[in-house]
Amino acid sequence: MAMDDLALYLDEHEDAAVEEFRRRIKVAEHDQFNEIIPLNGQAMYRMVAGYLRSKITHEDIKDLAYKVAHERNQAQINIGDFVFNVCMGRELVIDTLQKGPFSPNVLLPALIKINECFDVFLVHAVSKYTELKDSDLEEKKLFIERSHKDRLTILGQMASSFVHEFRNPLTSIMGFSRLLKEDYPNLPYVDIIENELHQLNYRVSQFLLVSKKGAVHKKTEVFSIALLFEEILSFLYPNIVDVNAHITCSIDPALLLVGYRDEMRQVFINIISNALDALQRKNGEKEVAIKGAQTEEMAVITISNNGAPIPPDLLSVIFEPFFTTKELGTGIGLYVCKEIIERHGGMIACESSDQQTVFSMYFRHT
Repeated sequence: MAMDDLALYLDEHEDAAVEEFRRRIKVAEHDQFNEIIPLNGQAMYRMVAGYLRSKITHEDIKDLAYKVAHERNQAQINIGDFVFNVCMGRELVIDTLQKGPFSPNVLLPALIKINECFDVFLVHAVSKYTELKDSDLEEKKLFIERSHKDRLTILGQMASSFVHEFRNPLTSIMGFSRLLKEDYPNLPYVDIIENELHQLNYRVSQFLLVSKKGAVHKKTEVFSIALLFEEILSFLYPNIVDVNAHITCSIDPALLLVGYRDEMRQVFINIISNALDALQRKNGEKEVAIKGAQTEEMAVITISNNGAPIPPDLLSVIFEPFFTTKELGTGIGLYVCKEIIERHGGMIACESSDQQTVFSMYFRHT
């Protein structure tokens, strides 16, 4: 009978307790369920009274918890505010009973049951809320992935068409600029024109590699990494001078790779170009260090610079397609690098600190 008396006392003081709950709850301005929160508090208050009478089961508590969890997820609120409101409601119920004419011997078993009721509610509500949030995040992730794939498909179709229309006249212009340079070696600006044409050809090739046609290869070959970097640094010499960067290159002469030389050339050009971009606004010494070595199991190539660091929150997404921090960037450079390296059975990673940013590439021996 004692529990029934306590439950009856709660019934009699319901209006005052619910009004106090309404006054003290935390509610976000954008919460579309802000008028329902006091009603949920009232439902929980009545559930406690029913639990004291043994007329409410754990399944009933779970049903209310799931309902509230769905509302909290839809409202996109801070879960901390929800937990605060539940704990505050628990406090109000206990305070209400403690003001009644009940002895400690009667109150103690009731408080145990009340805490049990609230604990069961919180566990189910927070667990369901977390499950719903995880589900929402997974759906968003799938949507983003599908969007990326759709954009890549469109880009691939555009690139395939564009390259056919653009490559032939570009090749002709490059050929005639070479002939012009041979016939008139002292003609000014020819070197600049030729370098810009090579840069343009490089950009076109990047888009080609994103398209399906970019996956069509010639036969693989064995090539020297040291000789490849020698060629790349000569090609990038105007950019290096423009940035006033100091380049150090230490490559094991015996370091060889098996694969597609032109593709790996694009990878290294892209990463060095990014390093030079990072050094543009740096004061003091500007350094790019290139290293290549091999162990018994793999070849390791690193390209580092002492420019501005990549923020930690961006490190995990720099290899995603269309991600860029450059005003006129396409966001496919590092994505293409990753695709090419993985196609060669390797992997690429990046570490960045205030001292330096390092791109590390690993290739297993074949």
